[in-house]
Amino acid sequence: MRLRATPKALALRLDGGETPEDVRRLSLPEGLPLEVEVAGPVAQETLEALLALGRPLTLVPPRGRVVEGTLVVPRGLRAGQRVEYPGTVVVLGDVIVVGRLMGLAHAGASGDEERFIFALELRAKQVRIGPHLAQAPEEAEEGLGPEVVRALEGRIVVEPWGRKPLP
Repeated sequence: MRLRATPKALALRLDGGETPEDVRRLSLPEGLPLEVEVAGPVAQETLEALLALGRPLTLVPPRGRVVEGTLVVPRGLRAGQRVEYPGTVVVLGDVIVVGRLMGLAHAGASGDEERFIFALELRAKQVRIGPHLAQAPEEAEEGLGPEVVRALEGRIVVEPWGRKPLP
């Protein structure tokens, strides 16, 4: 594990094998977000310890290497936290996308129907909330603005953000 300061962030490199205790022992100056390069296998508990630091966090792939596989983020992301990864990203918690959401999004994968998906531009081919699933129409309208997806009475509902919800 290596830590260095850049003008805009604290850059932390995880080489693999770091423990949650290693993360908790870090002496981090205040005021700078944390940019974490994951260069080796890191345990879920270590990622949870990073999130528990309570500061803006960006996960970035190893520099100069193609990464294959899936990155699992063990809890929802809060304001200022970001994940960049060239493969599939699984976030365990609500799905909030400030930008375009494409592909598949599944909130409440453990069966929680109270979860939701929010995106400034919803272009997902498939969305799931808990056990419920919905496919996007073949010819989806463009430019609808921010939308929220939730489960309502056993079905998926997509609503414009900021308007009165459907009854």
